Amino acid sequence: MTGFRSLSRAMALGFVRDRTSVFFIVLFPLMFLLLFGGLFREQGTDRFTVLQIGTVPVFDQLSPGARAALGETIDLQRADGRAAALRQVREDDAAAAVEQRGTDLIVHYSAADRVESGTVQGVMQAFIQQANLASAGVTTPRYALIAEPVEDESLEPIQYLTPGLLGWAIAAGATFGAALTLVSWRQKKILRRLQLAPISLSAVVGARVGVSIGVALVQTAIFVGVALLPYFGLQLSDYWWMAVPLVVAGTLAFLAIGLLAGAAAKTPEAASAIANLIVLPMAFLSGAFFPLDLAPGWIRAVSNAFPLKHLVDAMQAVMVRGEGPAAVLPALGILLAFTIVVTALSVRLFRWDDT
Repeated sequence: MTGFRSLSRAMALGFVRDRTSVFFIVLFPLMFLLLFGGLFREQGTDRFTVLQIGTVPVFDQLSPGARAALGETIDLQRADGRAAALRQVREDDAAAAVEQRGTDLIVHYSAADRVESGTVQGVMQAFIQQANLASAGVTTPRYALIAEPVEDESLEPIQYLTPGLLGWAIAAGATFGAALTLVSWRQKKILRRLQLAPISLSAVVGARVGVSIGVALVQTAIFVGVALLPYFGLQLSDYWWMAVPLVVAGTLAFLAIGLLAGAAAKTPEAASAIANLIVLPMAFLSGAFFPLDLAPGWIRAVSNAFPLKHLVDAMQAVMVRGEGPAAVLPALGILLAFTIVVTALSVRLFRWDDT
């Protein structure tokens, strides 16, 4: 038993002293508990913006009490016109648009967010059922709910999975590539040799950036090419090519993050841990894997500080929503500004070797 106790004590102390093991075994899973706990703690409590197109008697004739009950879930707003309302839904500025044709209540939704549109349709269906029950003496349902997507009916979920997962793949590739390369080259004294070699620093940086952008573009071509296969059925919009400058700007932004992680870390394990700590939570908090419409408001506000959020939103806009090139300009500006700021921080922390 003495040997058992001594060996157990040595193993326990070794585990506690190994910060990498403690991080990935204890703190990393705990971080996801906090992340998902915060994301879904208030799921279903937010109000959705619904635009009312023209006169909708089923809404206009509501009693104050019924309108207040509906207002707990739906923020009903008057639309400036049918075309404007449908555009707002298509651009994700509103959850749905509603108009009435006779006894049919038409709900226009976006296929870009199946969770949000499904929730709104469920609320509207319950509302229609209550309206029918309130119609005393009517033997058949008075009102009917018809759901119509604002996009082409042929659109499938792959349309909206592709930009999000592609953005995450670009972020992970650029961040891990830069961080691990920088630490590995520093440990192997390659950086010191490059410093002493007859080659300019701009050439070294240019080569690293050029290779990273090239890899990202090839990655994009493969990713989109697979999604375009008939089995998946991706259909690109007319301005899909505007995703190319977004991929370049996104690669630069996450290269900067990778350089910062590599400058701060002393070992490849530490660099990998830092990159994981940044990229993986950012993917969940940026809507790359699933929409954040049902997340608490403060999480949606925080997500706007992440470059991946702007990269994914802009790629969705031009790849599947059919928006024009102007839709990507704000995202390009944010990504490039983020690159400049983070690169400046990386330069201040940069070391040619470990000494």
